[in-house]
Amino acid sequence: MIYYVEDDDNIRDLVIYTLNSTGLKAEGFPDGKAFWNAMRAEVPELVLLDIMLPGDDGVTILRQLRADSRYASVPVIMATARGTEYDKVRALDLGADDYVTKPYAMMELVSRVKAVLRRSERKSSSDASDSGARRPASENQLLKYGPISLDSRRHLVTVNGRETELTLKEYELLRKLLLNPECVLTRDQLLEDVWGYEFDGETRTVDVHVRTLRQKLQEAGSLIETVRGVGYRIRA
Repeated sequence: MIYYVEDDDNIRDLVIYTLNSTGLKAEGFPDGKAFWNAMRAEVPELVLLDIMLPGDDGVTILRQLRADSRYASVPVIMATARGTEYDKVRALDLGADDYVTKPYAMMELVSRVKAVLRRSERKSSSDASDSGARRPASENQLLKYGPISLDSRRHLVTVNGRETELTLKEYELLRKLLLNPECVLTRDQLLEDVWGYEFDGETRTVDVHVRTLRQKLQEAGSLIETVRGVGYRIRA
């Protein structure tokens, strides 16, 4: 089951019709109130979420989903007319699995939905097979490089002993760099490993996150080096 929250009746009806006609099962809701009523009755496999909604907007609903243990793992695709880089990065940082900008082709939307569902299924299978198995050392170890320390068990980053608050994606990006010191990681590698899939070529998501990560690391931010035309590495 797929839930689609969209206040424009024409768009909502078209998307629901398209999803149902391609073998998927979908229901639509005009606002957050109707959506939450449905969530209490049945948890869907995926949520399509507009940002501009009456009452609680899509970003608020996304935050509420990710903060509730009952719904935190449900994949969410933001489908909205707000397509600035800031809006995309903000939604992805809050836990959205994909971001589709209106106007979009219906078949592209269906393809994105199916791709996110496949990734969700693979993750569920992987989590099930790993349950009870000991996690790799890299999942539990304290990573250090120069003045930067990252404690995976406590989800804590410090610079020269001072705690540094990072978003989830900034944290995962830094962790990936620390796990591969001195190694050049391409933007494609980082997109796949940190975000889980490829974005379109116009999206500078990695670059934006590296910039904000450097700022938050302050003087230690200079350890993250740009390799022109390739990607990034961390080195003294």
